[in-house]
Amino acid sequence: MSRSVRLVPAVAAATLVLALTACDDEGAPDASGAPGLGDPYFPKAGNGGYDVSHYGLTLAYTPEGNRLSGTAAVTARATEDLAAFDLDLAGMEVEAVTVEGGAAEFRRDGQELIVRPRDTLSEGETFEVRVRYSGSPRTITDSDGSKEGWLRTEDGALALGEPNGSMAWFPGNHHPSDKASYDVAVTVPKGLTAVSNGELRSERRADDGRTTFAWHAAEPMASYVATVAIGRYTVTRPTVTRTSDADADAEAQVEADTEADAAPDTGAGSGSAAEGGLPVYVAVDPSQVAASRKVLARLPEVMEWAETNFGPYPFSSAGAIVDRPEDVEYALETQNRPVYPGAPDLETLVHETAHQWFGDSVTPKNWQDMWLNESFATYAEWLWAEDEGGATAEETFTELYDHGEDEYEDLWAFPPAKPTTAAHISDSPVYQRGAMVIHRIRTTVGDDAFYDIVQGWAAAHRHGNASTGDFTAYVEQQAPDEDFTDIWADWLYGEGKPERP
Repeated sequence: MSRSVRLVPAVAAATLVLALTACDDEGAPDASGAPGLGDPYFPKAGNGGYDVSHYGLTLAYTPEGNRLSGTAAVTARATEDLAAFDLDLAGMEVEAVTVEGGAAEFRRDGQELIVRPRDTLSEGETFEVRVRYSGSPRTITDSDGSKEGWLRTEDGALALGEPNGSMAWFPGNHHPSDKASYDVAVTVPKGLTAVSNGELRSERRADDGRTTFAWHAAEPMASYVATVAIGRYTVTRPTVTRTSDADADAEAQVEADTEADAAPDTGAGSGSAAEGGLPVYVAVDPSQVAASRKVLARLPEVMEWAETNFGPYPFSSAGAIVDRPEDVEYALETQNRPVYPGAPDLETLVHETAHQWFGDSVTPKNWQDMWLNESFATYAEWLWAEDEGGATAEETFTELYDHGEDEYEDLWAFPPAKPTTAAHISDSPVYQRGAMVIHRIRTTVGDDAFYDIVQGWAAAHRHGNASTGDFTAYVEQQAPDEDFTDIWADWLYGEGKPERP
């Protein structure tokens, strides 16, 4: 996410409601997954008792009346015996639920969809739950005033999920620690395009003119970076050259390993990683085409630069979604295909591209770890400026230390690894002071060791989750002769403005 283009910060707590505990006939609690994962900032986000491996979403949307209907096929593995479990779903009307093909009892309690299958699921069992639902999806307003969930636009809609918005348009385990692959098929009226994550596998037009766009995202994805954008878009499909054939082969193997989950390929997609090029799908609102053309033309250059600094690109496709600034308030690092509120500037393009490594591929275990996303993406802007002949990262650090309060009043309000509340997890300390932590690591270990650490970190946790503790331990392991005590104590966790280094 980029604060540089935001009208308001985007993330805070949506109100989450505790589900009732399922009980057996005698009234004693039975084996039910928890209605939350106990996240320090969003304790009811996600659900216990299972891990999701795949979402298959079949959706149909009519902008007139804001009507969405869908079926979500969620494939998961039980991590304990389950007589009942929860899915996160805010609003919408649930029409039917099945588990392993059999009708299941269900009830609603706030955002919790509580499912009781006919038979208890055993620990280690893989199962599929299907939910058929419909209604008018919600726009969720966070406590900081930002909007997420299902955002209606002039010609369609845009789904954004950080931190809890994805529960507005599909049921799931909506916490960043549970990543999965996705197939998303969206049927829209004639003349509209539906864009999602990953690669476009097919585009089928029915006799009534409605078109179904089928998208496949093979690599694991947190639900908060899943997206659907529906509207009239100008679409381009350039190809970015991979840094090596080996990288392309690796991504092709990921695709092959998950082929069973994929929709049939009708040839309407945007290319194949196996061909040695990275398929890129760029969708731009017609009103933003002219203003976006110059900066989006530099996307291949930015990606090549990012691979040089951060290591091989972690996904099998890339691109961008540019909507009108009046339709969306902020940029967001939706996986493979970041969303921009109008034509992005170059710094924002760099920021959201860097997020594909830091945030999308290496995803935080908890929302408290969000600084790991935003510090690296912000520091990427510093590195880009340095490499382009602008201010060095050291000059940016010094200016921020000396005069940062002039632009960021809350710069020293709290340490990046300890935001005050959920409403502050995307405030300036997480971005700017977080980037200062990264720079302090760089100046401590030197450039060669620093880039080894950055690329090694991205590789070690590729497509996984990591915490702040994982990161500090990794840095110390890679530079055992250095002492990071003061950096962690003063810059990462310390209150107030640290002493000048």
